[in-house]
Amino acid sequence: MKLVSVAEMKKIEAAADAQGYSFEMMMLKAGNELAKIVHKRFFAREGNQVIGLIGSGNNGGDTLVALSSLCTLGWIVTAVLIKSRAEDDRLVQGLLENGGSVIDLSTKGAERRLKSALESCNVILDGLLGTGFHLPLSPEYAKQLSDIGKQLEEQIVVAVDCPSGVDCDSGASSPETLEAGLTVCMEAVKQGLVRMPAFLKCGEIVTVDLGIPKAARVEISSARQVADSDLALGLIPPRPRDAHKGTFGTVMVVGGSINYTGAPVLAARAAYKVGAGLVQLAVPASLQPVIAGSIVEAIWLLLDEQMGAIAESAFPLVSSRLEKITCMILGPGIGQDETTTRFIEGLLMGEVASQTKTMGFIREEKSKATGSKLPPFVIDADALRILAKLPEWWAHVAARGVLTPHPAEMAALTGLSVGEIQSDREKTAVEFAKKWNQVVVLKGALSVIADPGGATVIIPVATSALAKAGSGDVLSGIIGGLMAQGAAPFNAAVAGAWLHAQAGIFAADAVGAEASVMASDLIEYLPYVLE
Repeated sequence: MKLVSVAEMKKIEAAADAQGYSFEMMMLKAGNELAKIVHKRFFAREGNQVIGLIGSGNNGGDTLVALSSLCTLGWIVTAVLIKSRAEDDRLVQGLLENGGSVIDLSTKGAERRLKSALESCNVILDGLLGTGFHLPLSPEYAKQLSDIGKQLEEQIVVAVDCPSGVDCDSGASSPETLEAGLTVCMEAVKQGLVRMPAFLKCGEIVTVDLGIPKAARVEISSARQVADSDLALGLIPPRPRDAHKGTFGTVMVVGGSINYTGAPVLAARAAYKVGAGLVQLAVPASLQPVIAGSIVEAIWLLLDEQMGAIAESAFPLVSSRLEKITCMILGPGIGQDETTTRFIEGLLMGEVASQTKTMGFIREEKSKATGSKLPPFVIDADALRILAKLPEWWAHVAARGVLTPHPAEMAALTGLSVGEIQSDREKTAVEFAKKWNQVVVLKGALSVIADPGGATVIIPVATSALAKAGSGDVLSGIIGGLMAQGAAPFNAAVAGAWLHAQAGIFAADAVGAEASVMASDLIEYLPYVLE
């Protein structure tokens, strides 16, 4: 789904109108497409009553068109004019001619009639305010929405283009805004709807085609999108039936330490579950007997260690194996020990510190490594914090890969505060993806995936099911598993983040509560998302 600002959408509509596809034609198309979605999703054998909350603007027009269309499809329809429209309004007249009824709240007895209509309806179309709205709500609209909200029980609210009372650019929201179960966006998703707190009012977000001519559509940038199932499906590598395990690549998970034994296992299992052909676990040697029973399908690379952490001396062994690796996942459970820091520095930057004791203290001397060229990679967890300690690391890492920081890790990498990052997540991700020349997955509610070229995708999911230790390890495994199968880093990051988020939703539904979802549950429900 395309993502636009309000100004961009207005420009698109103006271009279409200038080319002969009038605003009236767009309104008719919008209303009829909205009616099709409502009818397909919510029509039942009985009790099909819908009311529309109508303002004076274009959203009210779209909603009146939809209501007229629903009349012809067997619905009992009532338009509620929150603000009076002209007596000769042809959209209101068309609704009446099709058998609908109208409640004008400026007339005597209208409040009683509205209360009765709300009690009997099962769907409410919220077409009161459109994308041009800016806070605050007028006292009149605030009272009406508040009163209606208090009367809602099991009715389904469908927002027309946006829930009334949200700022479609900033994501700010009025407290009186009705919480929609479904938001039907016209042509493209407005950027404020995938920002907090507006997103919490939107429910599921879908788009409908306005029929805008192709020449006017060029005004819609293809660089910004909101992920959906169609987008994700198109990015997942195919699986030919005559394939063998080599077809689907080899993942090496480099991580683990005495305090974090499960993290590399979660990443490895996720990589296998998403379709990687072979997964190798490169872990401290003492961990292998502890975790081997958790993933019997893995092969192992046992590494030198110091006090249960990967040692600097493990660098030559790992480096020598990278030629046969399709994707390296670096970081799950790896810790931040000093010796591990030097190991990662050597692996990523081609330098490794050799230690020589002199006069009772340690002197570090850098020597160029002779290891293999890095394969595509995913860097996660403490490896990101170690990366943040390496001056201008991005100038030394030639390979392309994916970084998957949560906001605190992003703060460590960028020097920004968590508050600054969260205030404009998309801008932050885009800026540093370009600076680092790497794909960035800024995790959290409404995860942002940014490509160095400027393309961005937002994952329209915010669920506490993913707020659990190990969830990020699963994500890195999914992305790495897709990259091993041949997906480009950006495509793997988008598809992987979408699959991960949907697995969280599936798992929460299955176990009965978001709070009860474990990271391992995400792996178990990943096949249902893929199916």
